[in-house]
Amino acid sequence: MARAYKAGVVTSSYRQHWICCPRAEHSHTVKTNQTTKTCSYHRSIDRSSRVTMKLSTLLTHDLVFLLLLACAGIAPATAASGGGRWDLLQRSIGVSAMHMQLLHNDRVIIFDRTDFGQSNLSLPDGRCRRNPRERVLPVDCTAHSAEYDVASNSFRPLTVFTDTWCSSGTVAPDGTLVQTGGWNDGYRNVRTMRACGDGEGSSCDWNETQDALAANRWYATNQILPDGRAFIVGGRRQFNYEFFPKADASDASAIALPFLVQTRDPEENNLYPFVHLNIDGNLFIFAKNRAVLLDYKRNKIVRTYPELAGGDPRNYPSSGSSVLLPLKPTPTEAEVLVCGGAPAGSYNSTKDKNFFPALVTCGRIKITDASPSWVIETMPSPRVMGDMVLLPNGAEVAIINGATDGTAGWEAANTRRTRPSCTGRTTPPGTGSRSRARRTSRGCTTRRRSSSATGACWWAAATRTSTTTSATCSTRRS
Repeated sequence: MARAYKAGVVTSSYRQHWICCPRAEHSHTVKTNQTTKTCSYHRSIDRSSRVTMKLSTLLTHDLVFLLLLACAGIAPATAASGGGRWDLLQRSIGVSAMHMQLLHNDRVIIFDRTDFGQSNLSLPDGRCRRNPRERVLPVDCTAHSAEYDVASNSFRPLTVFTDTWCSSGTVAPDGTLVQTGGWNDGYRNVRTMRACGDGEGSSCDWNETQDALAANRWYATNQILPDGRAFIVGGRRQFNYEFFPKADASDASAIALPFLVQTRDPEENNLYPFVHLNIDGNLFIFAKNRAVLLDYKRNKIVRTYPELAGGDPRNYPSSGSSVLLPLKPTPTEAEVLVCGGAPAGSYNSTKDKNFFPALVTCGRIKITDASPSWVIETMPSPRVMGDMVLLPNGAEVAIINGATDGTAGWEAANTRRTRPSCTGRTTPPGTGSRSRARRTSRGCTTRRRSSSATGACWWAAATRTSTTTSATCSTRRS
């Protein structure tokens, strides 16, 4: 089923993942493009080398699934004290986890960009993808998506037709994964992948609708709404939003959002905006260092929040991360956490190989307060291109992946962040998260921004057996 990876350029994915490896020589990583969130290629960095973008040797593609039993206090008794453990489930599935989504049938849908060479997983029954708009491989007989069955620890190839690089998505109420936008031939496309039943086999696969969106959606953000539609906002040079599915399929309109114009700077720094559904039904939207509350039903900004202290950007390419903290069963308040990012000017400085330290701060804000204000906390170390995942105990957030300097972008970071940390939502204001942070054991390597994290437990990433590229979902700037 797996194919040898040919010489050339390696594909990759969003943020950096880390995996525990038994030997130092396995510490070289490759990135593969990813849902949430940035698109360009970074080389994985070890202590003495910087990244190179091309691969000139035959490589094996090791996609690793890892089970995190750390941080949340759910580790088995056999785990190291306070540390949890990683379990290696598959040495390789042949497709890099640029994007990854766990569905309600306990199967994980994994997919990568299509325009960066062959994968190591063949399409079934001799099938090939034939796409004249594809810039690299108009005829490609390898899969760029796979379904992983958690219960049986098995996988099968899926067929994604257009390029998902820097796309975005949500899960619909019926459990269908809805993925929108991407690059080149995928700009305005919508792809759906339903939760497959037992025994369906290859008959259950991606469906794709050409030009279903009103605007190009590249580096956009999706948020599921109570009525089941997806709210799709932003993207490169798109200062607007739209909905999917549309009440009228012929509707080609997008709704202007001046807030995205106001938060754009010479480095952009407002792509992949953070979006959270507030308990009042409105949408909290954070871009760069500012936030608003949008009544999407009336297309009206109903609240403007204070600027996050310091004024430094938190969105792509100065990529931080954000979560809506757990809500009570009948919530009367909602709180958002934003962590990491990069100082203003960091992206442009990387063109001269000057890598500014990433931001070390987090900001919390109760978005339902009458007079909301940001509470600033400190992480154990700087982090850009991180992922944040709510843990099952409801009291902690895991922060994983990324780098301690630079930004997202093409070879725009230099020092990987190998240790995840946890921050407690009940940290007293002013004390920061440093005193509550917990770290995993040594001997781990990282992935920057093109790998994926989903749910509380599952991480996937690609590794190779020689020093190779690490990709991130950000693009070359012209």
